Amino acid sequence: MAIEAPASRPANPRFSSGPCAKIPTFALDKLSDAALGRSHRAAIGKEKLKAAIDGTAEILGIPAGYKVGIVPASDTGAVEMAMWSMLGARKATMVAWESFGAGWVTDVVKQLKIDAEVKEAGYGEIVDFAELDFDTDVVFTWNGTTSGVRVPNGDAIPADRAGLTICDATSAAFAQDLPWDKLDVVTFSWQKVLGGEAAHGMLVLSPRAVERLESYTPAWPLPKIFRMTKGGKLIEGIFKGETINTPSMLAVEDYLVALDWARSVGGLEGLIARADANAQAIWDFCDSRDWIANLANDPATRSNTSVCLKFTDARIADGAAFAKAVAKRLEKEGVGLDLGAYRDAPAGLRIWCGGTVETSDIEALLPWIEYAFMAEIEAQTESA
Repeated sequence: MAIEAPASRPANPRFSSGPCAKIPTFALDKLSDAALGRSHRAAIGKEKLKAAIDGTAEILGIPAGYKVGIVPASDTGAVEMAMWSMLGARKATMVAWESFGAGWVTDVVKQLKIDAEVKEAGYGEIVDFAELDFDTDVVFTWNGTTSGVRVPNGDAIPADRAGLTICDATSAAFAQDLPWDKLDVVTFSWQKVLGGEAAHGMLVLSPRAVERLESYTPAWPLPKIFRMTKGGKLIEGIFKGETINTPSMLAVEDYLVALDWARSVGGLEGLIARADANAQAIWDFCDSRDWIANLANDPATRSNTSVCLKFTDARIADGAAFAKAVAKRLEKEGVGLDLGAYRDAPAGLRIWCGGTVETSDIEALLPWIEYAFMAEIEAQTESA
């Protein structure tokens, strides 16, 4: 029988988990004040880079005494800088429950080859932080962008830890309340929760992390873009807008515009509320249906940004093919773009719910997911 398509459609069908949806008020003319054709070392360039750093610290509530810097190569570059510069001083614990965390494990174990214990959990699960040894350097992702699972809080991280905590927070920053006193290194990128442009990373260092940098020299050579010290002292300029390499001043302007928008919606509190409302709409939808479920097994660890879903209907013959077909149908209809699960993750859908997404668009998308599901079930039945 014919399946009727929903009447309403999302105003913005962009639900990609990175690069993510631009701020709702975005327009190219908002970037007209960009310092294009100017040196990033000129006064205007330094001023804008410093404004990006200060605005980040202001909105995220980063404590005084922490260092905030703009670094090359997005979140990946920031994580690699931290690991290559700081690890090796003591044993490490590498924590992974999704593909990006697994990538950091590979870098430490196979590239740096330092003494490290690996703690892993499958997609939809999370490692028990109470079992980790925080007298080692612990490296982990706060929010699993490809698994939809996040650390619920920092309660298990001791204040008197001997090791450093190095946290990849790229899909958590600006959407989740990070416990800064429990985190020594935090990394993220502009293209996630604030919908900025790619290629620029943010690196936040606690005083303990700075002390490690100034007291420890790795046994391996460091490329120029990883070096944060000179003569045993932190290069302070990196954390004042004197970037290691040339940034895009157009991307910087875009980030400054996004920070202004973040202020307009209530700062961090407002951004968290927006992401929570988006995610809750999906959770409620899944809870009322028996053919789709959250990939996160424990509600306490569900991500409010990268919400990952799995199809659970027993009639589905090939889960991977079915999920791809649903995502393709949604894209063809123009109601949901880039909704397929990450290539290394279990088959399903992944819907970005960060603060730049409007809850009304999430609510308009959900009936289309049901429509696509029913249409694909029918198509599968007819071809059997």
